[in-house]
Amino acid sequence: MNAHSWTNAKLHELDQTYYLPTFKRMPLALARGEGARVWDVEGHEYLDALAGIAVCNLGHCHPRVVQAIQDQAARLIHISNFFVSEPQVALSKKLVELSGLDRVFLSNSGAESVEGAIKIARKYAHTQGRGGGIVSMHSSFHGRTLATIATGKEKMQRGFGPMPPAFHRIPFNDLQAVRDVVDDSIAAIVLEPVQGEGGINVAKPCYLRALRELCDRENIVLIFDEVQCGIARTGEWFAKDHYEVQPDIMTLAKGLGSGIPVGAILSNEKVSRAIDFGDHGTTFGGNPLACAAALATLETIADEDLLRKTNRKGFWLKEALDEALSDRDGLREIRGLGLMIGLEFDFDTKPLVMEMLERGVIANATAQNVLRLVPPLVISQEQIEQLVSAITASVEALNRRQATASLS
Repeated sequence: MNAHSWTNAKLHELDQTYYLPTFKRMPLALARGEGARVWDVEGHEYLDALAGIAVCNLGHCHPRVVQAIQDQAARLIHISNFFVSEPQVALSKKLVELSGLDRVFLSNSGAESVEGAIKIARKYAHTQGRGGGIVSMHSSFHGRTLATIATGKEKMQRGFGPMPPAFHRIPFNDLQAVRDVVDDSIAAIVLEPVQGEGGINVAKPCYLRALRELCDRENIVLIFDEVQCGIARTGEWFAKDHYEVQPDIMTLAKGLGSGIPVGAILSNEKVSRAIDFGDHGTTFGGNPLACAAALATLETIADEDLLRKTNRKGFWLKEALDEALSDRDGLREIRGLGLMIGLEFDFDTKPLVMEMLERGVIANATAQNVLRLVPPLVISQEQIEQLVSAITASVEALNRRQATASLS
């Protein structure tokens, strides 16, 4: 079968035959992308307000990233970490400079980064005579490995027990809950400054500052998971920069490589000193190809002034949505930072996502009743207007359908 004869339905049929059934996929098979737009195999065009789940921050196939990948692939792709490479050294230096932290470890994904952060935190805690307990937040999401699901929702743990011990989950934005759980058995507190999968829940500034003070006082490692909210997504390089709170460890992935798998753990010198040779490792992490993509991504964000533009676009989008929708439409709240925005409704948002898809817009439902918008940071004003129109028309269509059903 040649490429021109593929259909969405045929590729989905083959996918269901061969792939492990772990995803509830949208009924599309995407073939190419450019900027904030993608096309399926049948040639239909869509505005992408999901960006590969906050991955394609520069949009799809940004020319500078594509060129960097092509050039590096022609020179050197993989060497293992028995050796250093120029792209890895340059990326490590860049991340230290941007973050204000001291050390970098490069991985392949967000879950790997969080797993590594937990290891570093526990190693440091053990040098200080503390236990290895990890405190995480309700509605958090840190990955799908055993340790990371132990930090998250119970429904993701079902069927995979026994869970690793010494993980404690507490309410988000609740300082007293932290005080109640902290003792000498706790090694670290891990949280997302802006929760993504949990529904775009933004940490309170006073909460993060108080956490920093508590961790300093108790000698507990503070870990910020910025896998989704980092790399300019919120209008700053990292969401922590909105709060002027520095963690001991920060994790990155998603937007770092513009779609090439790459993650990072950044740590301060205090906790980094606990790590010895052989304490952690990776085969593929930090390979020259991934590092070249990440470097091009960071340089392009800076050169195109995307921090300022993301703040401005996020303000426009929230203002437009606030004007277009009201509580009569079932809207409860619009929240978020930069172009990481959640619309909470009083109904399940999965049907809303499918209505939007019918209107040529890709988005995502999370936390049952939240519409998550994480479009490419290069989305244009015209495309923002298209997005708002699609949301408004889709909400109206759902409301009409519900009204008709209630009369019948």
